[in-house]
Amino acid sequence: MTAVSQSPRAGYGAAFRVREFRAVFAAHLLSVLGLVVAEISLTVLVFRLTGSPLMSALTFALGFLPHVLGGTLLAGVADRVPARRVLVVCDLLCAACATAMVLPGTPVAALLVLRCAMAFVAPLFQGTRNASLADVLGRGQAYVLGRSLLRMVAQSAQLAGFGIGGVLLTVLAPRAALGVTAGTFLASAALLRFGTRSRPARADGDRRSPLAGARAVLGDRRMRALTLMFWVPAVFTIAPEALMAPYAAGIGSGTVALGLLMCALPVGTIAGELWAGSALGAAARSRIVRPLAAASLLPLLAYAVRPGVVPLLAALLLAGLAHAYTLGLDQWYVDAVPEELRGRAMTLLSTGLMTLQGVGMALAGLAAEFFAVHTVVTGAALLGTACVLLLLRELRATEERDGADQHMTGR
Repeated sequence: MTAVSQSPRAGYGAAFRVREFRAVFAAHLLSVLGLVVAEISLTVLVFRLTGSPLMSALTFALGFLPHVLGGTLLAGVADRVPARRVLVVCDLLCAACATAMVLPGTPVAALLVLRCAMAFVAPLFQGTRNASLADVLGRGQAYVLGRSLLRMVAQSAQLAGFGIGGVLLTVLAPRAALGVTAGTFLASAALLRFGTRSRPARADGDRRSPLAGARAVLGDRRMRALTLMFWVPAVFTIAPEALMAPYAAGIGSGTVALGLLMCALPVGTIAGELWAGSALGAAARSRIVRPLAAASLLPLLAYAVRPGVVPLLAALLLAGLAHAYTLGLDQWYVDAVPEELRGRAMTLLSTGLMTLQGVGMALAGLAAEFFAVHTVVTGAALLGTACVLLLLRELRATEERDGADQHMTGR
């Protein structure tokens, strides 16, 4: 395992000082940008080929179901196959799919199938990469900071990627822009192949069913509570983003205000993670988990008074800043998961997060058919806070149980 600094306040430099992580970071940046460009380009291409807004929207939404299936069926591969091999093969498969999309004769049905194939392997790639970070950086502060950096890259790349994609489509045809995506995945594969070490599989010879890993993770009381602490808040946090367009229209705001409001929550999230990673040590990041998690949805109660753009921007930024607790939660999670289950646990974590965000968007939209948008978001904040408090209580109970077990065994 790579030795890294474990000083009380190491900062993000602790991760960047590891050569392998620099390759992982660059590969992640390329693949995320490439995927965002692909989503925009493919959506535009399908619309031009079919003239159907429904088909265009379907193309954008197709990532959800294959993501669930891939995360469920392929999770075991993350532990049974060496991580570098899994990551490189997934990148090459995505590059091949993007290349096939570039071919002029590729019909719409094939484009949709290729989009599904890319989404199918995405949770395996994400879970394997997140699990392998502990091999690259160790399981201490550097791991937490490295995982935070990858999250911030994903947030930032999505904000910037849509702009980059839009600019590309002003100078390139959609199929040519998809060629850029193929190039980013090939570059990512090369960085991972030649910039990281080959390590043996964590659970070589384990041939249990794909669902066995999920049962092992969710069957343990503490791992289940920690997993739900990542999943459940996401269901409720997504509500204001899902309903931002109708809310902005309802208060008479224009497209510029809508764009600012859409950016507020992710910008706050990035700022919160930067603060926790740069200014706090491991012990402090652990201490802020409970208070910030409990308060993370409370700023959304501002919707109850139907605020204008400026106070709503402040509320969304505060809600994003509260996500600084995620760094401490990351440390608790990696400490709780056995090494031989790490790949499956991380794949399950990313699959559930992606799926439940989609569920949260759908539920928010459904509720807004019957209630005013500000009522829906206020209700989501109240219900979400109640759920988080219950989960925090459950986490406390698992800590007391573990402490009692250690006392009984004399450890």
